[in-house]
Amino acid sequence: MIGGTAVELAPYDPNWPQDFERIRDKLQRLLAPFVVTIEHIGSTSIPGIAAKPLIDVDIILRNSADISAATQILLEQNYEPRGNRYDDDVWAFMMRDSQPPERVYLCPPNNQTHERRMIFRNYLRAHPAEAVAYAKLKLKLAEIHRHDGDRYTAEKRPFIDAIIEKAGNPKRP
Repeated sequence: MIGGTAVELAPYDPNWPQDFERIRDKLQRLLAPFVVTIEHIGSTSIPGIAAKPLIDVDIILRNSADISAATQILLEQNYEPRGNRYDDDVWAFMMRDSQPPERVYLCPPNNQTHERRMIFRNYLRAHPAEAVAYAKLKLKLAEIHRHDGDRYTAEKRPFIDAIIEKAGNPKRP
């Protein structure tokens, strides 16, 4: 397999928002002393579009010093550590055994990666035509890079960057 993981997209599942609520409640109970907010991110957070069938969650912590304690709690709950892959102070964890699987990110306050994710999610939620265009791009890239998850992710970047730029300039259509 080239580039890591296979790319599996599923049609939008109307249960994803409820799945997130359940996951958020669990994570809030586990990490309460450290949490500022817990956000549903990724394509499962955007109504109507195909996505990898897993729930992506950003957990914003009170401060960077909380990452170690929060990590320990997640490890004790059998979350698999996935590291700080992009050197952006975002620490990833997977829970493959849950239904649907969970990918959780611990983020320090004012983290740029988290802020970009929120801008992108909120823009696509508010602009269904852009969400449809993103869904079409994802399906095309998943077909082309079926066995190369890293390439699939990298080739979505120009679209994501353009949406974030557009969202920052409300005068643009």
